[in-house]
This record gives sequence, structure tokens and C-alpha cells, in this order.
Amino acid sequence: MNKILKTPIQSEDVENLKIGDIVFLDGYLVTCRDMAHRRLIDMGMELPVELEGLAILHAGPIVAKDGDGWKIVSIGPTTSMRMEVHEKEFIRQTGVKLVVGKGGMGPETVAGCAAHKAVHAVFPGGCAVLAASRVEKIERVEWLDLGMPEALWVTKVKNFGPLIISIDTHGNNLFDRNKAIYNERKGPIVEKICEQVKFIK
Repeated sequence: MNKILKTPIQSEDVENLKIGDIVFLDGYLVTCRDMAHRRLIDMGMELPVELEGLAILHAGPIVAKDGDGWKIVSIGPTTSMRMEVHEKEFIRQTGVKLVVGKGGMGPETVAGCAAHKAVHAVFPGGCAVLAASRVEKIERVEWLDLGMPEALWVTKVKNFGPLIISIDTHGNNLFDRNKAIYNERKGPIVEKICEQVKFIK
């Protein structure tokens, strides 16, 4: 059975999630990437969106005008590791509970998620049009002066996912765990391959 997270997300909603779990999101999802993190953390600017209990997506969407409003054309995640230097403090200051992106994140984000009861999840790469189909509407846009990819697009989503939990509230990191498993398996396999091709000079 799929787990549905609904905003506003409470700490107890994410405390029982484990790395590898698959969840879907209903509610508010705000795109928030490099420049928004820098403005808050490095420049001390106040975010124009209240993120307490909400979810952010590391993404630079393609958006088109739709009458007096906007519509999402494509919304693929961007590499989360770029936000690693800021994410722990970002989580602390904003109270965001779900951070979604592409690829893993590092020890600072792990610490932030554990301290403030938040999780990081990955959205499958190459599924930007699928993601766009789960956006019911764009409620508003902030910091459009940063350009379309870096602006804060406040969206309402339904059944947004699948989202794979990569960092949980207990200090576990799916990508680190998988690296350890792969490295453990790699040694004997490399030895076997080298034995079979040792005739090559």
C-alpha cells in the first residue's frame, strides 16, 4: 500500500518512514533550488513563501502562460547535491518536512533531517512530463526576477510521485548504504574479471 503524505506534514508523518520507502504527495509543493537557498542562507532574505510543514522540489520547471495564470509543461528534478551546503540550515529555518530532488545528498542534510524531523526523497529521472501531469495548478510565483528555473513556483499537486525516501529522520542515507553494498560486492568481481583478462598486455 502506497503511503500518502498530505501537507501540512507533521513530524509524526515522517518519523516512521525508512530509506527505500515509496511515498506520494498531496498538497503544496514549492520549487526551490540554488538561488532561493542562497538568498535565504547567504543573503539573509526572507522567503516570500511560508514552508512550515510543506514540501520543496529541487527543480527548474518549464512553465507557460495560461490566460491570466500559468501552467506547468515539464518539471523534472535537478541534482540535489548542489543544495547540500545550505540544506541543513534551510530545513532548520523554514520547517520544511519533505525535500525532493534527483540523486542523493550528504551528511549535512542527513543531520538536518534527523534534528528537525524531515526527509529527503528522490523523484525518478527522465519523468518530467509525468511529474507535470500531477500538478493540479500553479497558485502563484515568487522571485520571478531570478528567471523561470530559479523562481519559487507554488503548486498544488495530487498523487505526486513515486518518491523514494533517500534520507530518513534516523540518520540513514540510502545512497551511502547502497555505495557500501556495491563496493563490498565489487572487489571479488573485479578480481574475477582481472583473472580472465590477464593475458591482455
